[in-house]
Amino acid sequence: MIKVVRADITTLAVDAIVNAANQTLLGGGGVDGAIHRAAGPELLQACRKIGGCPTGEACITPGFKLPAKWAVHTVGPVWHGGRKSEPALLASCYQAALELALQNGVRTIAFPGLSTGAYGYPKQQATRIAVGIMREYEEKFEEIICCCFSEEDRKNYEETVASS
Repeated sequence: MIKVVRADITTLAVDAIVNAANQTLLGGGGVDGAIHRAAGPELLQACRKIGGCPTGEACITPGFKLPAKWAVHTVGPVWHGGRKSEPALLASCYQAALELALQNGVRTIAFPGLSTGAYGYPKQQATRIAVGIMREYEEKFEEIICCCFSEEDRKNYEETVASS
C-alpha cells in the first residue's frame, strides 16, 4: 500500500526512512540535515565509513536515534533540464533504495521527495517517477509512505497516487 502523509520524516516509526543525501553522505541542508541532526553523531560516523555514494545508488545505515531502525541514503540527480539522464537516475534512486530495503527485511519505508529541493527537479515529474517505481514494489512491502514537507507536495502526491 502506498500512503501519503504530511509529516517530519524524522518522526516516523517505520522500519526505514530514506535520506535525500548528497554524494559525500556527510549531511547537508533540507531533509538530509534534519535526518543527520535527529539520528545523532553516530550517523555521521557510519556515513564516513561508507565513503560516499554515487548518484542513482543507495546505501544503508542504522537509524541510531531515529524511530526508524534503518536510514537508506540515496543520491538524486541535480536537474539540468532532463538532458543528463535525470529521469533514469531518479528512478534508479527509488529502485536502489527499495531493493536495499528488501535485502534488509524492511516492511515499512518512508520517502521524502527526492531531488525536488535544492537539486531543482520539477516536482510533478519527480512525483510521477517516484510513484511509478513505488507501484512496482507495492506488493513487496506492508507500506510505502510518501512523506511530504508541504501541503502542496501532499496534494501532488495524493493526486498522482490516485491516478496511477
